[in-house]
Amino acid sequence: MRAASGANVPAEDDVDGMTAVLQGQEDSIAGAPAGLLVHAWSRICDRMKTEVGEVEYRTWLRQITVGPLDGDEITLLLPTRFLRDWVRGQYGDRLNALWNAELPSIRRVELQVARPGDLPAVQPENASGGDEDTGNVQSASVTSAGAAAPAPPAPADLKHDLTAPLDPRFTFESFVVGKPNEFAYACARRVAEKPSSPGFNPLFLYGGVGLGKTHLMHAIGTQLIAEGRSTVAYMSAEKFMYRFIGAIRSQSTMEFKEQLRSVDVLMIDDLQFLIGKDNTQEEFFHTFNALVDAGRQIIVSADKSPSDLSGLEDRLRTRLGCGMVADIHATTFELRISILEAKALASGVTVPAKVLEFLAHKITSNVRELEGALNRLIAHANLFGRPVTLESTHEVLHDILKAHDRRVTIEEIQRKVAEHWNIRLTDMSSARRARAVARPRQVAMYLAKQLTSRSLPEIGRKFGNRDHTTVMHAVQRVTELMAADSAFAEDVELLRRMLEN
Repeated sequence: MRAASGANVPAEDDVDGMTAVLQGQEDSIAGAPAGLLVHAWSRICDRMKTEVGEVEYRTWLRQITVGPLDGDEITLLLPTRFLRDWVRGQYGDRLNALWNAELPSIRRVELQVARPGDLPAVQPENASGGDEDTGNVQSASVTSAGAAAPAPPAPADLKHDLTAPLDPRFTFESFVVGKPNEFAYACARRVAEKPSSPGFNPLFLYGGVGLGKTHLMHAIGTQLIAEGRSTVAYMSAEKFMYRFIGAIRSQSTMEFKEQLRSVDVLMIDDLQFLIGKDNTQEEFFHTFNALVDAGRQIIVSADKSPSDLSGLEDRLRTRLGCGMVADIHATTFELRISILEAKALASGVTVPAKVLEFLAHKITSNVRELEGALNRLIAHANLFGRPVTLESTHEVLHDILKAHDRRVTIEEIQRKVAEHWNIRLTDMSSARRARAVARPRQVAMYLAKQLTSRSLPEIGRKFGNRDHTTVMHAVQRVTELMAADSAFAEDVELLRRMLEN
């Protein structure tokens, strides 16, 4: 999709309303009338609304104007450069695919800013992109630039768009607690049981991506709503910004302020996205003060602590840090195993412990990616009726577990093998010949031969100055044991894959 030029607009230009229109031209595709484009666009609007949801559709996609057709390229017009860039980045590929699916002759979608001189537009009949409250879609009003003029949202629409839905899966019961997140969990439970408790308002949760901040926020909101004690508003910081901008443009800022300040609990997710948005930060600051002064609860999440969020106003950082600040650390191996075991048990699919251990070793930074990998394995097992094994795990998750291009050292092999069999690292080079020590040592020699470019004498020297024939015997013995004992073979294969990736 080619880049399109457009007029300069403010960086925080807003997005609200959308009318799907079609240029009144004598376009045709392989002899088909322009009406074919009208019906195709109507179906695409229906599909996009289903995929992205009512709120996102009205926010980002309802202002698209369908422009001229030039060969195999269809042009979509938007009223501002900001909106054009956002739609291109978030939905460009999907729009291209949907147009091609509807009309295979269209191979490219071009996004442009509507300019003065664009032809008047005619709206398709019953297009989903039209105003839902008007029944059958009538012809759209057109600005001097040729783009459909968006209607300001009614107060009811603004209220409907105020809060994002809570995910019913994210409850306290489904949250796996471990040492890295137990403090944040305890704080969240306290706020859910007694909102606006002294010392817990605001509650500020911070940590890396995919560690459970959003889960805890949804759990708080779900419990409060279920008990019927509080009105809750949850939204991302980005959505707060666009709702605020939309209220300014539609001249409904008072309704926006009143609605936000009438809730009992306000939850703002990913506050770091307000960095650099000075006007939105100021509005959030005043909303923050109004709610706290009225004894209402504020819950905020971010990827860093308040003191580390450079770019936020000092007065806002100070207020955010005056309540309870709880961090969520990176997961430990034990916590990742617990999470995987809980998810596997809930799925009803048997996942071997060795597979769970392998995933917990491989995917260490992001719980979402960890759960996503397990979900793929479970789906594969359900679809094809095959058991989950280490081999199938490597096949199904090849893109996630793709081996890194790095050099494995003998020292690293020795350490991993010693940890796996729970022996001392010094046993790798000791003279002990007990089977509990000798077998892991042989496996380490075997892996050193398989995964490094070291010669047999060099490997032998790393294992207590042993002769190269000892290494040869170890390689042969491990190969024989792997052929005769499938459990032993899985152990060795698990170690090999952990070292390779």
